[in-house]
Amino acid sequence: MAERSIEDRQGDLMAMVQGRSDEQITAGVEARGAEKVLGRIFDGMAEAFVPERAAGQDAVIQYHVAVSDTTHSYRLKVANGKCEVLRGTGGPARVTLTMAVPDFLRLVAGELGGMWALMTGKLKVQGDLLFARTMQGWFRQRR
Repeated sequence: MAERSIEDRQGDLMAMVQGRSDEQITAGVEARGAEKVLGRIFDGMAEAFVPERAAGQDAVIQYHVAVSDTTHSYRLKVANGKCEVLRGTGGPARVTLTMAVPDFLRLVAGELGGMWALMTGKLKVQGDLLFARTMQGWFRQRR
């Protein structure tokens, strides 16, 4: 079976969140397995990384995503023009982003803007806030 394109997978994510309540999104993630869903999303983010947009920068971006009572932690390590997904925490991060899973999925799907999420308290940022805004452009966006 052929691998699905990033665009197809982004469309699936959009269908998973569009018009759904926080409770429905969380229940869907739990039914599919939170680690499986989040692992695929972070792997997709690594695939969507555009090295030219990072302009030779290196950084670790830490994510904490809450699914019900459990927090799942992932890191994106950008170095030497590559983006690697690491599970868990470890070492210093240039920025740490913390969100509940419905808001995280909406953010990744393009249904929730990062600045709006920050202003409304749906996104908590520790570290370099300006970098958090800049690094969003390092990844291909859904068309």
